[in-house]
Amino acid sequence: MKLKWFLSIGILLGSLLSGCSSHSAEKHEGQEHVNGDIREETKHKEELPSFLDDKNEDMQLLYTAAAESKPILDHIPCYCGCGDSVGHRSNYDCFVHDNKENGAVVWDDHATKCGVCLEIAAQSIMDYQEGKSIEQIRKEIDKKYEEGFPEPTPTPEI
Repeated sequence: MKLKWFLSIGILLGSLLSGCSSHSAEKHEGQEHVNGDIREETKHKEELPSFLDDKNEDMQLLYTAAAESKPILDHIPCYCGCGDSVGHRSNYDCFVHDNKENGAVVWDDHATKCGVCLEIAAQSIMDYQEGKSIEQIRKEIDKKYEEGFPEPTPTPEI
């Protein structure tokens, strides 16, 4: 399965990136900058934002998978410090800021700069595909990142 393959690559990619950075990018039409992160709206989740145009296919595939995995990632905290720095509530917020009623998606580029975000999403999605429950995944992520990482996002317990 291609998704499984790319998620494995995503984990490798995540391990190569270090933490989150707050460097800013140029402003493009239709984009908003919030605390150094770019937010961009597209008409639907199948349309990726332009800030991914220069990113590799693995990153684009992980963004696509994250957008499809709201029921999972909404219950998984992020441990990069984004809860405090940009107000994220879960790992899902590192990829998607908002899902509008008309189907439009407001994307967040935070995860493009953060190996922790990428690794948590890739591992969570892959584990879910392998049959683990969201509760099991949450426990494993919490255990893996309990020491040496910032406080998790304020993701409610399952």
